[in-house]
Amino acid sequence: MALVPYDGAMIPELRKFHEASATFHFANQDIVIRQNWKQLGVAAVVWDAAIILCTYLELGTVQLRNRTVIELGAGTGLVGIVASLLGADVTITDRAVALQFLESNVRDNIPHGSGSRAQVRELTWGTNLCQFEAASYDLILGADVVYLEETFPALLETLEYLSSEWTTVLLSCRIRYQRDNHFLKMLGGHFTVERVHYDSKRDVHIYKAQKKMKEEL
Repeated sequence: MALVPYDGAMIPELRKFHEASATFHFANQDIVIRQNWKQLGVAAVVWDAAIILCTYLELGTVQLRNRTVIELGAGTGLVGIVASLLGADVTITDRAVALQFLESNVRDNIPHGSGSRAQVRELTWGTNLCQFEAASYDLILGADVVYLEETFPALLETLEYLSSEWTTVLLSCRIRYQRDNHFLKMLGGHFTVERVHYDSKRDVHIYKAQKKMKEEL
């Protein structure tokens, strides 16, 4: 997929994506996230869905301390970093092309010896899933991962593989097109899905999904 940068001068709303870094305050500390739109495009900027998901995690609605968490399509790593700082044991994943950039943000915001637990690993949805232990995570996080229709089957396969019946999945996204609703319908065939939060200002939804028991399928 070619990632073509927008012209920030032509679209004022997107100028923030051309900033070299963005600073956020979560888990009682400032988190400075480096961005690199020109090199990595959408994978290297902080989207509203990530900010809203971090805010939701900070509310404490979901138990994080000492829980095993995996973030899919992490991009800059903000969500995984916040989950780690809130006490989770987090695996932060993305495709190989984004890993070096992702690792730098994690390293800068979770210093060695801080007590927070986070590791960065390569994960392309639907590929080599056997490198991860199946059904072994308490929580799966994804911010703005529902946007490319051709990736929906692989994303669903990945969620199914990583989930047990006790795993909670939280997906933060905008519903931009009908295809996004189509993914939620696909997800609902294998998971019980409910909307647990909506930020009207940024038009971001958070959906909670839990794998259906075999007798429910």
